[in-house]
Amino acid sequence: MRATLVLLALSASALRLDAQHATFIYRLGKDTVAIDQYTHQGNRIAGTMAQRAGAAVTVVRYEMTYGSDGRPTSAKIARSQPDGSPVPNQPTEVRFTVSADSIIRETVRPDSVQRTAFGLRGAMIAFPIYVYGPTEVLASMRKSRGADSVPTLGPAGGPGFIGIEVAGGDTLRLRGAPYPMRLMFDASNRLMLVDGGMTTNKVIATREAGSTIDVMAVARAMKPTGVMSGREVARGAFGAGGIVLVDYGRPMVRERSVWGGALVPFDSVWRAGANDATHLFTTRVLTFGQLTVPPGSYTLWIQHTRTGTFLIVNKQTGQWGTVYDPALDVGRVAMQMAPAPTHVEEMTVSVRNMGGNRGAIDFAWGNSVATATFTATAR
Repeated sequence: MRATLVLLALSASALRLDAQHATFIYRLGKDTVAIDQYTHQGNRIAGTMAQRAGAAVTVVRYEMTYGSDGRPTSAKIARSQPDGSPVPNQPTEVRFTVSADSIIRETVRPDSVQRTAFGLRGAMIAFPIYVYGPTEVLASMRKSRGADSVPTLGPAGGPGFIGIEVAGGDTLRLRGAPYPMRLMFDASNRLMLVDGGMTTNKVIATREAGSTIDVMAVARAMKPTGVMSGREVARGAFGAGGIVLVDYGRPMVRERSVWGGALVPFDSVWRAGANDATHLFTTRVLTFGQLTVPPGSYTLWIQHTRTGTFLIVNKQTGQWGTVYDPALDVGRVAMQMAPAPTHVEEMTVSVRNMGGNRGAIDFAWGNSVATATFTATAR
């Protein structure tokens, strides 16, 4: 009897020691936008995430269990307001039951439960943004099976896929999720870093092991971010009826590096603003060097390289700022880079009349200004 009690005590102690606690604080520069805290113990991951976005602060409680083969068996995702009350017009909880060749999703509302089955083999659960602890299971699955993607199902919508691929060195990149975040894991598949620097969601968070935060108390103190990047229209006039407009989102630096740094990485094609693609509207023929742009609507993009900075004019319009199709380029032109007179925290675009039919579009952000000059003529 005594030996049995000793074995039980040792077993319980081992389980307690096996528990891995982690806290991730997601920041945009100096601003905290989300906090996720979870425990990974045995075959269960459970945590609480608080996020401030737009007009609301939301709390997500979640858990996932997985079998001896490392594949998920069940999961729960519940959203609430910081005071614990339900989020209006949202399910109170979404439950998942996973078998070898199917997954059942139950969407729980105050007055009903909607149950739907999907024929997915070896499926993973897609968790909300800023819940990245479950990628530890995904990393383990990848390491043991070599597959870089698996079917997945989230709280809403139909099936998709999710996976992890090598991004270089010991850094991995998430596939199939809303943002291809860069991830780093240690030898035990513990998540250590989430980096959105190469995505449009440029948050960064590192694992803060051992720290404990009252996430609900933090959530109650959080203030909604409002619109992170306001929208503005820059306007220039070039004679009677000569109008040139640039409609763009205005991201803020938030103590980050800009040109060739975290916000405008070298060689990437940048949306020249934030959120929706930056749009150009002109009633004049605009000539940028050897590039001629007829009257009409376009989108503008910028590629900043170590050998030069280029303005790209594209025919596609009405899209989100991550949707860029180079096949629809009208062309590109070299821009001039110059130091900004003072630090520009909120990106600012200006359309200047330089006299006669000459003009310029300035993109000022951080400590630099990128300028493209043009002539504006009638048809």
